[in-house]
Order: sequence, then structure tokens, then C-alpha cells
Amino acid sequence: MAYWLVKSEPDAFSWDQLVAKGAKGEPWTGVRNHTAKLNLMKMKKGDKAFYYHSNEGKEIVGIAEIIREHYPDPTDKTEKFVCVDIKADKPLKTFVTLAAVKVDKKLADMELVKLSRLSVQSVTADQWKVICKAGGV
Repeated sequence: MAYWLVKSEPDAFSWDQLVAKGAKGEPWTGVRNHTAKLNLMKMKKGDKAFYYHSNEGKEIVGIAEIIREHYPDPTDKTEKFVCVDIKADKPLKTFVTLAAVKVDKKLADMELVKLSRLSVQSVTADQWKVICKAGGV
């Protein structure tokens, strides 16, 4: 299993909106960055992803699961980009803020710190464990 982090502005598509979609989940569309696209293409069914509220909140709020591997993004008229389907798995008991990530030496190399604008990021197994512990899951 691989681990990821996906970002969404809560006023555009929040964690609560993903939870409301239930088991059918939601297509993760609208990604228009080549590196993020490559990350989407690496995602496998069953992989887990932190759900990060960007812009407002700036915190990891939940864990999502990849339920469908990449396919052409129906919102992309150029037909160059892909999407995956994700569903909410579980909320974090304690949200993990960007500020907390930045001060944790174990997370210094996390893409959330180093590639802050990237909307779909990889997360190492060690980083995953640290965040899950901080989030109470």
C-alpha cells in the first residue's frame, strides 16, 4: 500500500462533503499539474490518502481511500489529465495543522513542507505513522 495526501479548499469541496458521498465516493477531478497527475497515476485501489484542507484551516482532517484507479478526467477538455475516485475512510480525532507538521523534525522532508503548492503528494510510511499518531488514529 502507498500513502498520499490530497488537498482541497474546504469552501470548494470539504471533508464533510466527501463523508456525505458515502461508499460511492467522489471523482478527484480538476488536477492540472503534471507532477500531481503522475501521482494520481501511481495510486492503486486500497491506497490511503490524508485529506488536507488548504487555504482555510491548513490542516489534515481525515483519511480517504482510493476506490478507483486513474481514468481520464471528464472535466479536462484537453484530455491530458486523469482523476481517481476516493471515499472518506475516517476523520482524524485531532486535526494536524501545517504549523505542527513544520515543527516536527520527523516530518521535515514531507512534501507538504517542501512542495507546499502540490495538490496531490506522496507520503512515506514513516510520515504516515507520525501523522496518524498525532491525529489520534
